[in-house]
Amino acid sequence: MTDVLNLDAALAKVAEHWQPHRVASINDYDVKIVKLLGEFVWHTHPETDELFLVLSGRLTIQLRDGDVRLDPGDIYVVPRGVEHCPRADEETSAMLIEPQGTVNTGDAPGDRTSPLRELPGD
Repeated sequence: MTDVLNLDAALAKVAEHWQPHRVASINDYDVKIVKLLGEFVWHTHPETDELFLVLSGRLTIQLRDGDVRLDPGDIYVVPRGVEHCPRADEETSAMLIEPQGTVNTGDAPGDRTSPLRELPGD
């Protein structure tokens, strides 16, 4: 990718919650943006850590031993194999950095499982 990508403009193209969209790839990793609202599903990623960077709003990463609360500009890495459940009580935008092929619902497939999406065209 040789073009500059503005994250605010990219997020304006994302209509649905909990549907990650790839905005870039670096080495074997995807950089994704996502809009979040409500509670996701409890899941783990047995093979990889998962990085959350809150761009706007507030995000709670529920863990079995306590919650991690993230404000805009905060970053948190869920270690591989740790069960977690993201929750956004208000619309929240986040960036995720994960190995290519990482499924959003990890080891808990279901109706929230989303294929990797690209941003809609202009």
